[in-house]
Amino acid sequence: MTGHYGQVAFTPLVAEQQSIHGSAAAYARMADVDGVPDRIGRAEAAFISSRDSFFLATVSETGWPYVQHRGGPPGFLKVIDETTLGFADFRGNRQYITRGNLDHDERVSLFLIDYQLQARMKIFGRARVVEPEDDPELVDSLAPVGHPVRVERAILIDVEAYDWNCKQHIPQLVPLAVARHTVAELTERISELEAQLAAAREAM
Repeated sequence: MTGHYGQVAFTPLVAEQQSIHGSAAAYARMADVDGVPDRIGRAEAAFISSRDSFFLATVSETGWPYVQHRGGPPGFLKVIDETTLGFADFRGNRQYITRGNLDHDERVSLFLIDYQLQARMKIFGRARVVEPEDDPELVDSLAPVGHPVRVERAILIDVEAYDWNCKQHIPQLVPLAVARHTVAELTERISELEAQLAAAREAM
């Protein structure tokens, strides 16, 4: 965990609960005071760029939190530089809850998870909406090549802080494509062994 993540996440009420439950001392070193945003390193960039989905949290003007799933081809969430992420906003069910919430509060939280590797990453950031009429080149640059969806706008995220979680309690799941490939390989191998066994029986 980075110091800045602790500074953002450990509010006074959170710190009070840590004291009550005995974890305050373990997180004392997270009391970062410089306020400098975290920078995305190589490991973080590789993980982010390999994701085909993530969860995006915003807050409405009435105070209700909202979490939305975003999916696309691997790499649709792009690392633009060490402090900036961006993605093309695809047309969905046209409720525009996230879009409306961002007009109220730019603060967002992203949750990225790899079930196969049992790895997860949390990101605090500030989102900026870019409409096509304001910067068509940027919107086009974030649209995944060959992905048949309608892109309505782009969303840029200035990374404030991030944290890697331990793999505790993450179920280990295998993507369908990986499972199908493994089954195909095993099926082919079984066929080869059955053919060898049949040939051996005939030679007896």
